[in-house]
Amino acid sequence: MARNVEIKAHLQQRELSLIRAEQISGKPAEVIHQEDVFFPCDSGRLKLRIFSPTSGELIYYRRPDQKEPKTSHYSITTTDEPLKLREILEDAYGVRAVIKKVRYVFLVGRTRIHIDTVENLGEFLELEVALGDSEDASPGEEEARALMQALGVSEQSLVNCAYVDLIENRAGYQSD
Repeated sequence: MARNVEIKAHLQQRELSLIRAEQISGKPAEVIHQEDVFFPCDSGRLKLRIFSPTSGELIYYRRPDQKEPKTSHYSITTTDEPLKLREILEDAYGVRAVIKKVRYVFLVGRTRIHIDTVENLGEFLELEVALGDSEDASPGEEEARALMQALGVSEQSLVNCAYVDLIENRAGYQSD
């Protein structure tokens, strides 16, 4: 499985974060509209990411629920029939939740910066630092922390779970 180091943080100043991310990356964002359909999965999280009726990705991932930078193990496959795949998976497993978001993506070296507006949740920033096959996670964690500092992301704003968990828990952000 592929791996990356991730953080997720609640944003208070979205516009400032967009400006900082563009300055750091040196390029404007790619704007992506996504619908993530989560399916019940006991061994991790399984979602179908729908970009359009003819473009999507099936993503399975496992990662600990913790606020600090964490390693995520994932597998992705693309599909040109996401609506048909959703129908099949929904018939087989049911739907856990649907997350709709507008994502601004910036690239900085091997790191993807996501600034997300998530329907019914608010504004968030994610970092995903890609790791090599046999690479220790420590350098990725250091890169994530350095970008957190450059982007003005505080430890207090970190979120320890996925959007799907926040939607299900609606009572607010989980704490350790």
